[in-house]
Amino acid sequence: MSHAKFTRRDVLKGAAGTLVAAPYFWTSARAVAQAANDKLTVAAIGVGGRGTDIGRQAAGLGNMVACADVHRTNAEKFAEPYGGKCEIHGDYRKILDRKDVDAITCGTPDHWHVKISIDAMRAGKDVYCEKPLTLTMEESKQIQDAVKATGKVFQVGTQQRSEHEDRFLKAVVIAQSGRLGDKLRALSSVGTATTGGPFPSEEPPKVLDWEFWLGQAPKVDFCPKRIGWDFRWWLEYSGGQVTDWGVHHTDIALWALSGDKTGIVEAEGKGEFPGLPADVNIFDFLNGKVKIPPAFNVAAAFNCNLKLPNGNTINLTSGENELLIEGEKGKIRVNRGGLTGRPVEEIEKNPADRQWLDEAVLKLYRGKPRRGHMANFFECVKTRELPISDVYTHANSVNACHMANIAMLLKRKVTFDPAKYQFVGDEQANALMSRTRRAPYLIG
Repeated sequence: MSHAKFTRRDVLKGAAGTLVAAPYFWTSARAVAQAANDKLTVAAIGVGGRGTDIGRQAAGLGNMVACADVHRTNAEKFAEPYGGKCEIHGDYRKILDRKDVDAITCGTPDHWHVKISIDAMRAGKDVYCEKPLTLTMEESKQIQDAVKATGKVFQVGTQQRSEHEDRFLKAVVIAQSGRLGDKLRALSSVGTATTGGPFPSEEPPKVLDWEFWLGQAPKVDFCPKRIGWDFRWWLEYSGGQVTDWGVHHTDIALWALSGDKTGIVEAEGKGEFPGLPADVNIFDFLNGKVKIPPAFNVAAAFNCNLKLPNGNTINLTSGENELLIEGEKGKIRVNRGGLTGRPVEEIEKNPADRQWLDEAVLKLYRGKPRRGHMANFFECVKTRELPISDVYTHANSVNACHMANIAMLLKRKVTFDPAKYQFVGDEQANALMSRTRRAPYLIG
């Protein structure tokens, strides 16, 4: 399928309407009453590291009443500034039992995101969840189905869609406008992962519920390197740098190259997995049937080519942190430090072009005030509209990264059929779309 050329008028008219998804509706009298309330009642689940950051952001806009973390010290530190008004729990379900909580933030390790989010939505809460949203492609489908079924507002923490002076949205507009050409390719360069191990095991600290931390993941002895920031370097809990940072730039690349309409259909590349023994059965390992020495085991360095249905391509790699978008007419470069390239310089020189770009960015922002990612979530909780980083577009983006990992683990090209939501004639790739979840941590 050829890549359609967008005119300035096309971008202004259509940027906000490219997504096909179930709309949000008012679902109860309580939701209507909530719209008139300036302060939402919020709670934070998972408050170590990034979870504290997003919880604090939510507290700045709402009324923080509770937090939950399996590590007691994390919860106590988070609750301290709220003068005894923030209840502390080790079990997040205690928060979901509260009828006064309107919304939650979820900042747990990746392998807990989907179950907590689905449980929260079924309990009537709107959700802001950190990225990458899912551990597997099966979870991506489960979370989309849950959002549709419950009608709750769901924002994913891919904040490049709404912050950093709109430079990423400007890159999307420029790419969609045809200024770079009709056929586009992107370089999504996200840095390498941390390596190390094997690491010694020890008794878990008394302030940590290790069994609950593991959740759905295979039962293993406690190792300090499995928790905190370092959970990202274990395939049991994360997709590594491929999903953790990869989903940021790849999300913007997909938006720029497909207008938020599709994911990818092919992935092929190579990755170095230093913590995986050469003879390991990856299916048995990920499903908890065999154990390997406790070491960081995600892809440390990687280079994977991703193909979109329209023929555009994304190269996801572990190089310098940046996103390059290029066509036959020009090239732009964007990261959190800036947006550069000749097309950008040409726009800056022309007042009419600058106005066009600003108006087009506003359309991408779906007409909402540009006040930041958490503010966008709060605004959408009140209006019941799609936030800027909704579950449907994020599922495409994180699945692209999951497919990259699957291709690299299998060491060959994989082809995906979005309509059937499965890989084409590939039992091994389809087997890697899901994991065996330990009871009682199933998604019912």
